[in-house]
Amino acid sequence: MKRIGFGQVEPNHLSAQRTGQIYAQLPAAKSIAVLENGMFAKYDYVNGEVNFSGEGEWMLVLNEVKLYDDAWRESYKDFAMKPDNSNEMTPRLFKTAIGDIFTTNTLGDGTADVEVAVGNKLTVGADGYLKVTASPADGEMTWLVVKVYTMPDNQPAVKIQRIA
Repeated sequence: MKRIGFGQVEPNHLSAQRTGQIYAQLPAAKSIAVLENGMFAKYDYVNGEVNFSGEGEWMLVLNEVKLYDDAWRESYKDFAMKPDNSNEMTPRLFKTAIGDIFTTNTLGDGTADVEVAVGNKLTVGADGYLKVTASPADGEMTWLVVKVYTMPDNQPAVKIQRIA
């Protein structure tokens, strides 16, 4: 599976949409150059930033897509959060729960073709991207590939469900 453009998410069943466990007040660490939908990050309240190394669990990056060109020229693949003129970005993070389901093409950073099949387990890498993991550690956030699918723009994708 290889994608064109930035990562995309289709939220099929995300409990945060009902529980309100959506965090969007802290700026991203200055070291983060881009946050794509479908990545994961940590809401590091102690250090006052969103990063990849803080305490707590990984949360799903699901920013509001803002496209400024004519609709026929741009699509979700054209959006990622990057630092603005003030060199700051404030992402929206969704707390996920066991049972949550979404469709995404954000496996790895998009530079390599990722082999994925129904039944594969995914975990979050140190860079915030999902990766195929043969044997996740006990207690590690784990997602199960339940369907090899497509995004609305027909790019290859996977439908995944959180199982741990």
